[in-house]
Amino acid sequence: MPTSTQAPSLPAKILWLARLEHRFHAWREKRARRRGLSASIVPFPGYGGVGWVRVVGRVLIVRPPRDTQSGEISSLRGWRSFVSIPVGYSEVKITVAGRTHTVVSDRGGVVDTVIEAELEPGWQTVDLSVEGCEPVEARVFIVGADVTFGVVSDVDDTVMVTALPRPLIAAWNSFVVDEHARLPVPGMAVLLERVVRSHPGAPMIYLSTGAWNIAPTLTRFLSRHLFPPGGILLTDWGPTHDRWFRSGREHKLDNLRRLATEFPQVRWLLIGDDGQHDEAIYTEFAKQHPGHVAAVAIRRLSTTEAVLAGGRQTVDDHSDAQAPWVTASDGAGILDKLENAGIV
Repeated sequence: MPTSTQAPSLPAKILWLARLEHRFHAWREKRARRRGLSASIVPFPGYGGVGWVRVVGRVLIVRPPRDTQSGEISSLRGWRSFVSIPVGYSEVKITVAGRTHTVVSDRGGVVDTVIEAELEPGWQTVDLSVEGCEPVEARVFIVGADVTFGVVSDVDDTVMVTALPRPLIAAWNSFVVDEHARLPVPGMAVLLERVVRSHPGAPMIYLSTGAWNIAPTLTRFLSRHLFPPGGILLTDWGPTHDRWFRSGREHKLDNLRRLATEFPQVRWLLIGDDGQHDEAIYTEFAKQHPGHVAAVAIRRLSTTEAVLAGGRQTVDDHSDAQAPWVTASDGAGILDKLENAGIV
């Protein structure tokens, strides 16, 4: 029997800027529908465990990308990802294991929901549809009950060279640079592939403060540069109901705490860089959940990257930590140290 949820209205107490943003998107949506465009659901890789699955996607009105003569999608500038029109409070039908559920996207069109379902461990698919359109498949990685190791990796300057968070450089990389021009951090694809291969059934999670707008670009980037596939957890830029901007730090901590609750048997390898706040975030999480951290790996930015990123954070001495902490300038160096620590 399908389940159903009514679309909520905006809360009575909500930041005026959030209301303005909502009205602006509603105006854009009306204009797009008058031009004959309709909504579609863009699925993102999710994950799940025994008896449940976390399904993630976004409802958008977006023009399909042009195909080249070779049949491949043409190169996309970053700004195109940010001009799609989110469709808030849309009813989305999710079919998992033969049962259909109806959920409602949030104000920004994002669907992030947990559904009860029994699926076999490994990569599985679920179907999503909106407004009667043909369903699209979303991939989800199901973690087996016997799995005790997982990987969480930052994205910006950890797997992809982006030189964040300096605003002008960040804007250039996010909005202007062709997605095929984005560079991977040397050795990181090999590192992550080796780690995942050493721990069969281990979940791979890419956790970033980037906007959901870049999820399709990020997915293609990871595939193009042979990174292991994994769940993607991003955030929605812009105002919330009670603050001007979302906190990237809280976004990461909240999701790490959630993973610890969802998979109490799993110890995580946490990977980040010294250009933002990854060390402080991982340190706080390790203190709160010491039994859930297998090791921490911090990539040191080069001098040029550190200048572009507005400086680097000093990596503290963690020799007395319960889990090993390693640091190196690239994936090869981190891999060597993780091998010495017995993680790989």
